[in-house]
Amino acid sequence: MLAGFREREKPYIADLQRCEVLREPLATLPRDLAALVETLAIREKIPQVEVAAGDAATALVFRVLETPGPEDTEKIAAFGAKQGLQIFLQTGGLDTVRPLHADYPPLTYAVDAGRVVIEFGPVDFIQINREINVSMVAAALELLLPAGNDTVLDLFCGLGNFTLPLARRTERVVGVEGDAALVAKAAANAVRNGIGNAAFFRENLFEPTEFGPWANEHYDLVLLDPPRAGAAALLPRMAHWRPRRVVYISCHPGSLARDAENLVYNLGFKLTCAGVMDMFPQTTHVESIAVFEGPA
Repeated sequence: MLAGFREREKPYIADLQRCEVLREPLATLPRDLAALVETLAIREKIPQVEVAAGDAATALVFRVLETPGPEDTEKIAAFGAKQGLQIFLQTGGLDTVRPLHADYPPLTYAVDAGRVVIEFGPVDFIQINREINVSMVAAALELLLPAGNDTVLDLFCGLGNFTLPLARRTERVVGVEGDAALVAKAAANAVRNGIGNAAFFRENLFEPTEFGPWANEHYDLVLLDPPRAGAAALLPRMAHWRPRRVVYISCHPGSLARDAENLVYNLGFKLTCAGVMDMFPQTTHVESIAVFEGPA
C-alpha cells in the first residue's frame, strides 16, 4: 500500500514516509496511513485522504468508494483516537462528508493577533499555510490603510479571512463570494466574533451583469483575492466604486499582470507596490500582493 502525493502530471502515487510540509505531528502521516489502510478490507476503495488542520484540531477526510464495515470503521476510529485526529468519511460529493463521531469540536484558526477566529469545515477552502496567511492578513490591513469611517468591499471573501479583520477597523464591510455555503459560514463567523458591521452576499463574480444592489454602492477601499482566473470580468466596475485604494492578492502572477495592466492603463489606477509571499514552499507557486492607488 502506497501513501503519498500524486506525482506531477502522472497517474502515480509517490511513496513517501514523511512529508516535511505538513504541520507537526503530521509529518509521518503518509507512513502511518499506509500502515492503517493496508489492514482494511476496503483498502482498494480509498483513493484519497484529505488533511484539514486548524489551530487546535486536525481532521482527516477519507474518500471511500465503499462504506466501511464495522471492523474497518473501528480500525479507522482507533487510528484517529491514537493520532488525536478527527475522522470524516466522504462517500460521494462534498455534501456527503460526515464525521465518524458527532462530538468533534469545530476546526478553527485565528488571525488579526487572535482577535478574529474563523471556524471552517474539513473540506472548506482555507489558505493552506497558516503562518503565511496570518502574515498576509496583517499585510493586507497595513497596505489598505483603512480608516474608521471607510466602507470596504472584499471580493472573493470566502469564510471572512480578510472581511472580519477589516470590519474591526472600518464603518462597514461588504464581502462577496460565489459559494453559498461559504457565504453562510462567513456570516456565522461574524456573529461568533461579535461583528455586526459586515454583510455577505452570494454572487457569481464572473457574471457582473447579474450583480445585486451591493454592486451599485460606492466603496472607499477594495480588496481582491480571486482564484487563478483573476478578476478581469469585474474590473470595469471599479469606475463606479471609485475606491481610493485597491489591494489585489493573487495566486497566479499571469492573471495579476493582466489585471494590473487593465487597472493602470484603462482605469487610471497607479501601481504603488508589489511583492510575493511563499505560501507554497518548495513549489513553483507563489502568492502575490499588489497595491493600486485610485485616480485623483
